[in-house]
Amino acid sequence: MDLFEPYKTEPYSDFSQESVQSAYRQALEEVRAQLGQDYPLIIGGEKVTPAHGFLESVDPCNTQQIVGRSAKAKRKEVERALTAAWDAYGSWSRLTMSERARTLVKLAAVMRRRKFELAAWETFEASKNYAEAEADVAEAIDFCEYYARQALKLDGPLETYDYPGEENTSFLIPIGVGVVIPPWNFLLAIMVGTAVGPVVVGNTVIVKPSPDTPIIAQKFMECVSEAGFPAGVINLLTGEDADIGDLLVDHPRVRFINFTGSLDTGLRIHERAAKLQPGQKWLKKVYAELGGKDALIVDETAPLDMAADAAVASAFSFQGQKCSALSRLIVVDEVYDGLLERVVERTKNLSLGPAETNADVGAVINQKAVAKTMGYIENGKTEARLVLGGGRGDDAGYFIEPTVFADVPQSASIACEEIFGPVLSVMRARSFDHALELANATVYGLTGGVFSRDRSRLERARREFHVGNLYLNRKITGALVGVQPFGGFNLSGSNAKAGGPDYLRLFMEMKTVSERY
Repeated sequence: MDLFEPYKTEPYSDFSQESVQSAYRQALEEVRAQLGQDYPLIIGGEKVTPAHGFLESVDPCNTQQIVGRSAKAKRKEVERALTAAWDAYGSWSRLTMSERARTLVKLAAVMRRRKFELAAWETFEASKNYAEAEADVAEAIDFCEYYARQALKLDGPLETYDYPGEENTSFLIPIGVGVVIPPWNFLLAIMVGTAVGPVVVGNTVIVKPSPDTPIIAQKFMECVSEAGFPAGVINLLTGEDADIGDLLVDHPRVRFINFTGSLDTGLRIHERAAKLQPGQKWLKKVYAELGGKDALIVDETAPLDMAADAAVASAFSFQGQKCSALSRLIVVDEVYDGLLERVVERTKNLSLGPAETNADVGAVINQKAVAKTMGYIENGKTEARLVLGGGRGDDAGYFIEPTVFADVPQSASIACEEIFGPVLSVMRARSFDHALELANATVYGLTGGVFSRDRSRLERARREFHVGNLYLNRKITGALVGVQPFGGFNLSGSNAKAGGPDYLRLFMEMKTVSERY
């Protein structure tokens, strides 16, 4: 008899229903009444407010609105958190796998009961509209449910061959204390997944969220407490990257770093983690998901209306701030003009405005993102043909219009570099062969897609389109936990495949015991 009912993904709400929208708006009002509060660090189950000041989280759609302030950690708090995590590791790692798995299922239940509330916090803190915010919370729930069940499969001895006169047993054990550094874009889902995965197999962690989105991490810790996790199993350190980032990565008591973010930061973490520090007794493990320059190929056999719908959804949902977002639309010459017209028409119909009004496109995360994205748009005007957008929205927030460039050459910066904003480059290909060549002409390899009715081309893409997640005749965003394990090739990361059957094994090591009688 299985310990839990079979895994299934968390269902989404139907926001076309007025009653559902009304319930979400009510959650927004309840959260609005809580905005502007101060929050402590959580170390060993204790609330700690050091005298280092606070991180101020603001609503990207209304920069005058403070979502909350979270205490800043520095060196003293890093040391204290590592001690708390190692103290908790001793007892947590000795629990049975089923005991730890039950705690994850309880955490999923807590978040499920608070789903709209947690989503509403994301709307204010990260400018996610209703569907995007709820999907992020649903993914967090899925990570808990999926990893709880996957952990049970790693319990007990592994298969080995017998040997006369001996008992030989190989089994998996946790590795210790790790640091979890999630991004601001999937501010709950990735934080939860990268924390509870290592934790369910017996490790303990310190979570250091992005300085842009510390308040959702505080709400996660409320859920952790309600779910009954022992003190010190999951610790929260909020703070400036410059104050605690390198300290955590370099520290000799850290066994692994689980990171999702930019290529530059990921490379820095890899480099620093590879250096043996005084007193360090192990090689640190680093698992990193680092973004992409994702492409969708559309050939002359494709259903153009379907392809246009998928392209616009992939490029502009959550303002293009997804590592899986469509950045390059590569179209075979024969249907190039027809598809470009459809994409522009659909993009024109997207609403730009505050996330709390459920606009199609909200604000980007901060002023730095505005400057970076607008810089690429200015470059794009000299490299290609601007056919839509390129401007700013309401200056009360970090709004940028959905932007489409046409006739983008492979050499253009907007065709080569990750922008992480609402900018789509449309590229012309001479043939499917040429389209595939363009798609692979990048240092990244995260997601990609093909729209075609030609079976031989789809089969060829399966073999030759070099990405970790390939989508055929559908949008290229929206991987589901346990359904589409997520992670890329090349400089898109270490292909750790979050939400997949091999993920938890990354945070364990094998021990073999032989006894001769």
